[in-house]
Amino acid sequence: MKLNRTADLHIHTIASDGTYTPRQALEEAQRAGLTAISITDHDSVESLAEVISLEDEYGIEVIPGIELSVEMGNTEMHLLGYYIDYQDRVLLERLFELRKNRIARAGEMLLRLEKMGFPLDMDALLPGQMTGSIGRLHIAHGLLRSGYIGSIHEAFKKYIGNDGPAYVPKQKLEKEEVMEMILHAGGVPVLAHPGQLNRDELIPELIDLGLAGLEAFYPSHSRFKTNHYVELARHYNILATGGSDCHGANKENIIMGEVRVPYQVVLDLKEKRKIGE
Repeated sequence: MKLNRTADLHIHTIASDGTYTPRQALEEAQRAGLTAISITDHDSVESLAEVISLEDEYGIEVIPGIELSVEMGNTEMHLLGYYIDYQDRVLLERLFELRKNRIARAGEMLLRLEKMGFPLDMDALLPGQMTGSIGRLHIAHGLLRSGYIGSIHEAFKKYIGNDGPAYVPKQKLEKEEVMEMILHAGGVPVLAHPGQLNRDELIPELIDLGLAGLEAFYPSHSRFKTNHYVELARHYNILATGGSDCHGANKENIIMGEVRVPYQVVLDLKEKRKIGE
């Protein structure tokens, strides 16, 4: 039995905008000494079956998850769903539609960049991708590899950020719809990195819709913000969760397990799911 059991509950793979295959994600988790991880790809569950099939081989518990976005003007709110039924037919149909819209959006952004003198090949942006669940981070790395920019930050600041000339808004999803997608699939909804959103006034409304936790422990959260969201979670009697938001080489400064939570949080998520069943 492992002592000091810990979990990283926010990890991306090649099914969205990470660079780890399912096996590589487990290898990294093993190196980091983690007891459990959650794979939370954007709008995709495609890695989950494979990574779960490898649990016993690596001795790592895998919590099936997902990360979904709500468009809110010039910003986004991200909701994590833990212990989702990744074979749920309604969820899979909705994710298929989101994937088609992501590809169409990326195509429009590439067209705008080409008109600005920065041609990119979409197929080259998705090396090893499972689904083509393409996002802006893929485009940013394509611009960097092509020598059009000097950093990922520059790509967002100059071209594909929310105010950039090549930016195309994502399909708009309302918070009610995203929450329902998670709950219908039997998941436990958690607000991702609330310190980046800075919209604490939304939390009571989200709780009324079924929110069960706040991602208090997160790389960009200061100690003050972490403590703030731990206290808010306690105040509202919901969970305080956390994770690294590891994307592998796509965000090289963020290492799996850099942010981790006690395994008790996993047990608490399981209990929340039982209550919701």
